[in-house]
Formats: sequence, structure tokens, C-alpha cells
Amino acid sequence: MLKVGLTGGIGAGKSEVSRLLVSYGAVLIDADKIAREVVEPGTPGLAAVVEAFGDDILTADGTLDRPKLGSIVFADASRLAVLNAIVHPLVGARSAELEGGAGTDAVVIHDVPLLAENGLAPLYDLVVVVDASPGTQLDRLVRLRGMTEDEARARMAAQASREQRLAIADLVIDNDGPLEALEPQVRKVWAELTERAGRSGR
Repeated sequence: MLKVGLTGGIGAGKSEVSRLLVSYGAVLIDADKIAREVVEPGTPGLAAVVEAFGDDILTADGTLDRPKLGSIVFADASRLAVLNAIVHPLVGARSAELEGGAGTDAVVIHDVPLLAENGLAPLYDLVVVVDASPGTQLDRLVRLRGMTEDEARARMAAQASREQRLAIADLVIDNDGPLEALEPQVRKVWAELTERAGRSGR
């Protein structure tokens, strides 16, 4: 099994890359998706978050009010640390469970937005970074996701710098151009990953 960490700045196009890799046969473990699952209604995760932050962070139907919780934790690093201490171990346990279900010769892609920020590179056999210039990221966030320019810049500033991400990369996918330029690069990376998985399986 080859364990691959996949990361990239917001708006770099990481989800498109992971979609392509899955279409070629990769097993995807999406940290963001799991982070949502572990705090769904009725989970111990949600109970722990409510205990730490109070009932105000729930919507009328008992689900987590993400914007409200976000406004609390992104304004206060100590509150964010409390939330991370609840959610990260749950995400880690679920990720390990999913990984355990993959075949011995599988290429397992861990889609981890904050891989560089949280110093997680050593957990993986190699790290793939989806790279785009800050100008391209900003344009995509404003044009495609409907953010204001200030919102987009704030979200980008809260993440690792482009240089920090590239410093941990074993393989880089340049996604500064149009979508059709992306696919051949991802296919080339996939060939490299499957070759390495074959070597590690032997």
C-alpha cells in the first residue's frame, strides 16, 4: 500500500485532482468529509463539541451550525485548539479504519487541506501538492466560489504559504492553467504512484 498525502491551498484545485485520481483507481480518504461525519447528530463527536462550546452552536434541527462555530474558533486560536483536540483524533481513527479496508497494493490518497500547517508530511510515503499562484487562487475564489476579495484573502492568509507547501512536496501538480492542462499531469503522477505502490507491495 502506498499512503499519499494530497494538499494544496484553497482554490488550487485539489478536489479536481482527487476526483481524477479516484477515476483512475485510487482509494480516497477525505479529511474534510470525515470531519463533517464525526460531528453529525447523535455522534460522540458532536456531544463533545456541544459540551465545549455550548448549545448555541446547534441549529434548530440539532445539527452543527458551522458558520457560527467558525466565527468563534477562527477569531480565537485557543478555541480553535479546543475544537481540533476533539475532532482531529476522531478523524485520525476513522481514516485509519478506512485505510485498513484498502488492498495491500492500493494507492491511498489522503486529501488533507491543512497538511503543511499541521506538520503531517511524515505520516505519508510521499506528499503531492497541487500548486497555483496566489493570483489564480484569488480569482477562482471570487469568480467560482462567490467570495468577496477580502474574504478570499483572509482564507488564503490563514493557510500555509505557497513556499511552505512546496517545501514538503515530493511531487507537484501545476494547476495554474486551464482544466484541460491538468489531466495529463495528474495521469503522469498516477503512473508514478502506481509504480511506487507496486514496488512497496513486493
